[in-house]
Amino acid sequence: MSLTQKDLKDQTSKVNVVADASDVESLNSKYSRQDIEDANEIFHYENQLSSKLNARLIGMIALVGVFGTGLFLSSGGTLHTTGPVGMLIGYVFVGTVVGASQICQTEVACLYPATSSYVAHAEHFVDKALGFAIGIVSTYSAIVPSELAAVSVVMTYWSDINPALWISIFGVVIIATNCYNVKWYGEIEFFFGILKILLCAGLILTGLIIDLGGVAGQERIGFRYWINPGPFASKYATGSLGKFLGFWKAVNSIVYAFGGVQSIAMLAGETEYPRRAIHRAAKRVFFRVFLIYILMIFILSLIVPYTDEVIAKPNGTASGSPWVRAISLAGIKVLPHIINAVVLTSALSAGNLSIIKGSRTIYALAIKKQLPKIFLKTNKHGLPYVAVAFCSAFVPLAYLTVSKTSSNVFSWFQSITSSVLLCDWIVISINHIALHRAMKAQGYTRKDLPYTFIGGRIAGWYSLFFSVLFLLTGGFPVFIHGYWDFASFFSAYFVIPLALVFYVGGKVFFKTKLLKPSEVKLKPLFYDVEVRAEPPFGKLKGWDWITLLWG
Repeated sequence: MSLTQKDLKDQTSKVNVVADASDVESLNSKYSRQDIEDANEIFHYENQLSSKLNARLIGMIALVGVFGTGLFLSSGGTLHTTGPVGMLIGYVFVGTVVGASQICQTEVACLYPATSSYVAHAEHFVDKALGFAIGIVSTYSAIVPSELAAVSVVMTYWSDINPALWISIFGVVIIATNCYNVKWYGEIEFFFGILKILLCAGLILTGLIIDLGGVAGQERIGFRYWINPGPFASKYATGSLGKFLGFWKAVNSIVYAFGGVQSIAMLAGETEYPRRAIHRAAKRVFFRVFLIYILMIFILSLIVPYTDEVIAKPNGTASGSPWVRAISLAGIKVLPHIINAVVLTSALSAGNLSIIKGSRTIYALAIKKQLPKIFLKTNKHGLPYVAVAFCSAFVPLAYLTVSKTSSNVFSWFQSITSSVLLCDWIVISINHIALHRAMKAQGYTRKDLPYTFIGGRIAGWYSLFFSVLFLLTGGFPVFIHGYWDFASFFSAYFVIPLALVFYVGGKVFFKTKLLKPSEVKLKPLFYDVEVRAEPPFGKLKGWDWITLLWG
């Protein structure tokens, strides 16, 4: 059976591609009816979602997810652990791993733009059980409202009111943001993102002024703190070994500061022209994140000594921020309140992103018939409201932090979510490797992919190696004599047996097998690339260049 002009129009209706007779004849010569039916099945439920997001919003959502408490608050603990030069090297090193992971995800997502990206990719390219396992583990980490609990801690900087009140207020705000239209969510996150970019710019400028002696009554600092107390800090041991252990402990902390980068492809099913939007956003966001991070970390290393006691024990509010500490040492007032306010928006953004991630992962699993079909229901705006409602139902768990006796137990589960990030990176790398094995087996080359990056051939292996290494060594201090702590061990490694249990359980329940490279359905994906061809971005003219800040 051959493709008809009506088939082509139906397939391309969401992107307004004109189907003419020449298109039909060309596609009939390359693809079978089965390829077309497979493509329709793969993208059927993706087409039920709204397409209100664009490259501008996708890019800013990723920026918002990255620039959070890890940069504004926790970087002080990293500086204390490894010293100024160790921290700078650590960010550069982890940045290369994140960049490789970003290449992997983007190349696969531009061929197969799917809701919850790497979950759907794992099922399509590797094994249905792998997608199920990482989907359940990722959903678990998303529905635990650790970010909402952090909001109550941030608010203690200004108020002594019972944290339960702030959890209630901001919990309603987070649910309201996610329950109507994804475009609404995108625009709110765009506003938060602008605030963070302005804060980053302000901190860079302020840090330079402090370091160069621009504050009245303060001496020029220069590289003084790199010399005394020194470039590297020792941890767990003395000498070179202690400096390396401190560096590696910091590396495992830095991993989580880049956590939101993979959110770029998560909303592909709700993005207008997803392939070009994901490619542009991934390319621009990574370079922005990497450059801003390195610049801010470099300046921070100049203006605060790693031996400072305040940054060694951050308390979750602006008072424990290394930036606030540097500003306080320089005698500047008011700015700490501004930093705390932006940190508050960071916590709210993270809470929003958790519901988005959890609900879209549930939707993706329901598409693959691994969760009930009820999660596929969408409202008139294309929002999967049942999945959103399910994730929102776990928001009240944040009240556990109000009880001092329960908060310790709850903090263990908060820490577990950090290890899930590395599992995500591992699966993203495996998906990329599996795609290339399938392409080689079926006669495709990298030139056939809609978008590629320099270094893409080895990105999967590079990211996989270090992501596995980071996961296996994430809790290494507990194996050093005198540093054993069950809570730290549990939070660092529990995700490994958890993922294995769901993977084995998925294989038994769904009776799945590892896909051979020749069995991966590539032709339907390449068919979709052709049938839903996306127009290129227009050239920037005049004031359009200012959109490079966010577009």
